[in-house]
Amino acid sequence: MRQHRPSRSYGPGVPTARRRYFSPCMGALPHSKIAAVTALQNPRAAVGSPGCRRRRAGRRRPPGRSAPGYGGPVTASLTNAAVPTPDAVRRDAGACLDWLAASPLTTGGPVAVTGYCFGAGLALRTAGGFPDRVAAVAGFHGGRLATEAEDSPHRLAGRITAEVYFGHADQDASLPPEQIDRLDTALARAGVRYRTEVYRGARHGFTQADTVAYDPAADARHWRALLGLLDRTFPGRGIDGDGAR
Repeated sequence: MRQHRPSRSYGPGVPTARRRYFSPCMGALPHSKIAAVTALQNPRAAVGSPGCRRRRAGRRRPPGRSAPGYGGPVTASLTNAAVPTPDAVRRDAGACLDWLAASPLTTGGPVAVTGYCFGAGLALRTAGGFPDRVAAVAGFHGGRLATEAEDSPHRLAGRITAEVYFGHADQDASLPPEQIDRLDTALARAGVRYRTEVYRGARHGFTQADTVAYDPAADARHWRALLGLLDRTFPGRGIDGDGAR
C-alpha cells in the first residue's frame, strides 16, 4: 500500500496535492492523509475531517493504550457529546469554501468533502447546505447521522446533489441500526445517488491507527470506497493515496 507524503514546500511549482488544505470546523490540518488524497483528486477539495481523525503518520501509541475516549467509552461519549449547531456548521463550512474559492492555490469547480466520527455529520450538513458546491461526500464510522431531532443531518437529504458514500461501523452505539435505516430511507426518497455499507466486525474509530479500535481490513476497505467515489465524481484526475486500488 502506498502512502502519500506531502512536501513542506508550497511554492507555485509544487503539485496541488502537496500544498496546505483546510479542514472545515477544525482549522488548518496540513499534511493530513485524507487532505492529500482528496486534494489530488480535486485541488479545490474542502476536506472535512473534524472529530476523531487526527492520526499522525508514524506516531502510534504503545500497545494497550488508546487515544482519550477510545476503546470503550468512546461510543457513549459520542452519544452525549456536544456538537456544533447547524447554523455554526454552515458558517464554518461556508468560510472554508469561500477561502478555497479565493485561494490562488486552488482551481475552479465543486469540492469533495469527507468526515470521520461526528465529522461525517458535518460533511452531510455541508453537502446539504451547499448543494451547488459539493459534488461528493463521504463519511466513515459516523455518529448521530439520523436521530429523531428536527435538526438531524439526514433531514437535509432533499437538498443534496452530491454522490454520497457512508461506511458504518456495526459496533457503534452512536449509530444504531434504526439510524442507519432512517438515513438510507431519507437518501433514497430524496433520489440521492448514494451507497451505504456496514463494515461487519468493525468498531467505531476503525480507521484510527493509534487506537485499540483500529481495524486494518476495514481501514483498507474504507480507502477503496473513498478513492472509488473520487474516481467517479472527478474522473481523469488520478490520485495517489495509501489505499489499495
